[in-house]
Amino acid sequence: MPLTNLRPPYTRLHSTFISTHRVYLSAKRPFSTSRIWAVEMGTVNTTERLGKLRELMERHKVDVYKHISGFSGSAGTAVITLEKAALATDGRYFNQASKQLDNNWQLLKQGLEDVPTWQEWSAEQSEGGKTVGVDPTVITAPEARKLTEKIKKKGGNTLVGIEENLIDLVWGKEKPPRPNEKVKVLGDQFNGKKFQEKIEDLRKELEKKKSAGLIGALKLCWTRSPGYTISVEMSQVPGLDRNIPYNPVFFSYAAITPTTATLYIDSSKLSPDVPSHLGDSVHVRPYEAIFEDAKALSDSLTGDSTPNGNTTRSKPQRKFWISTKASWALSLKLGGEDKVEEIRSPVGDAKVIKNETELEGMRACHIRDGAALNEYFAWLEEELVTKGNKLDEVEAADKLELIRSKHEHFVGLSFDTISSTGPNAAVIHYKPERGNCSVIDPKAIYLCDSGAQYLDGTTDTTRTMHFGTPSEMERKAYTLVLKGVIALDKAVFPKGTSGFALDTLARQFLWEEGLDYRHGTGKNVHEGPIGVGTRIQFSEVALSPGNVLSDEPGYYEDGNFGIRIENIIMAREASTNHKFGDKPYLSFEHVTMVPMCRKLIDETLITPREREWLNSYHKEVWEKTSHYFEGRDERALKWLRRETTPI
Repeated sequence: MPLTNLRPPYTRLHSTFISTHRVYLSAKRPFSTSRIWAVEMGTVNTTERLGKLRELMERHKVDVYKHISGFSGSAGTAVITLEKAALATDGRYFNQASKQLDNNWQLLKQGLEDVPTWQEWSAEQSEGGKTVGVDPTVITAPEARKLTEKIKKKGGNTLVGIEENLIDLVWGKEKPPRPNEKVKVLGDQFNGKKFQEKIEDLRKELEKKKSAGLIGALKLCWTRSPGYTISVEMSQVPGLDRNIPYNPVFFSYAAITPTTATLYIDSSKLSPDVPSHLGDSVHVRPYEAIFEDAKALSDSLTGDSTPNGNTTRSKPQRKFWISTKASWALSLKLGGEDKVEEIRSPVGDAKVIKNETELEGMRACHIRDGAALNEYFAWLEEELVTKGNKLDEVEAADKLELIRSKHEHFVGLSFDTISSTGPNAAVIHYKPERGNCSVIDPKAIYLCDSGAQYLDGTTDTTRTMHFGTPSEMERKAYTLVLKGVIALDKAVFPKGTSGFALDTLARQFLWEEGLDYRHGTGKNVHEGPIGVGTRIQFSEVALSPGNVLSDEPGYYEDGNFGIRIENIIMAREASTNHKFGDKPYLSFEHVTMVPMCRKLIDETLITPREREWLNSYHKEVWEKTSHYFEGRDERALKWLRRETTPI
């Protein structure tokens, strides 16, 4: 489920001081303070850090600001006033946040009735002419405008950008240096398209829309491959980097105009092959120079300089494109609304449609990764049941990483492995900590959500297992979730359909029982803008052939157990008897190759059509992964044969 996520760090930290994890961890601010100060699932005492922050707030004359909650989830917004502190997060993290927040904090459970959003709560705290402060590099321009409107409607003063990040000041000497590992070039055999062609495609879009250029931060994004083909936001320069944990991306900005392409990155991060690879196509500038250059680009749209150094003021004929996800700070340096047009990034739209080279890479890496997971589950069952050994969640996760590392093109994990036993499986983004995690109980549910980065693709697979005798409710819940996985996998739909429209297919069987789950059904390996879920943005972009998504419904009982099944699926054109309205129809191809848990399937709830799908899927898993064990690993071969036997 994670990859992050991506699970990559996508949190947002804001201020009355607002501090959102998603935004705070964006291009300019790579580190979450909670990652340094918090033990993953323990309550964190934040009294001292809040005191230091409030002193700085008074010094900067702001009444509301954001962050330092002790919460370590990947999505949340912390808002701090001189008297109060609140953390807003979504349903994936209600359980986790309630465990980690101390009594200094109010938890705003986003999405529940009568619970204010963090923006509404911030505005409420500004009543009486108070000022809200925020680091402008960690909030988008649209967010800043909306928040300003809410503040003024509530009788607050305004929203101000504070260039000196107050959280960094509180962090002080404890803040580690930014990683400085080398960016490397990824071979064209994994890309399917040269970066120069991608730049030219973008320039055609700029010319078509009469735009002056596309300027932006690296949005923690992949290129058009979900694997270790990475790109800078606009230039899509292939590379390989570990500057952001688990993610093949690097901190940078980029500017593409009709005649130039500039990459803003600390040059010490470039391996020797990068400059020659970029050649004359891309200029390299220091990372921090983006704001100076953005101001210069802005001035270039307003006319010639006067003798005293000022520029003449005339309304520019063209505007710069920036993503709706770009920072408020960048928008301001480019001249604000007069010179900037905020759009859904065309780079993002291009990235999510994989070419045939990339799709084949996804198929290949998932077969290898499936073999690794099958070997792991066979080993784990033997250790827990046959040998009666005791293993904690981290020890098991370490073994899985070791098994994966033996496979071709392995680079590293794609996120922290969620190795969770019993009630821990109910914490949707649970992260076991070494020395502070549970021993795996073979008589309880075991949920493993894990993935890896390979040169040819990224994997993300979740399987829920039971090594003993599951309860009736566990079997029922698992089967309802499995039915949802199958329903989405087998969907056939007209081109133009969004993931928003497909979400109910996966939830329908749980809904019939009055059950549900508080996360999306499918993500595009955290690339955006597509996905399967209830978020309104998933209705904005239709699914297209070449999209790669997850299929991962679940069910969670806090304090008891959690269930999630996740396959990676790829959209493709479907063969149908008819084409109503002359529209092509789409379907999905699954690439994950790990069997479902037979012990947890209640066959009385499975229809003949679902049984046919399950047997066909297991036959495919056997055919594609069994050869990894033949003559080498009888234990894994025996386990795989048992788990893929037709039902």
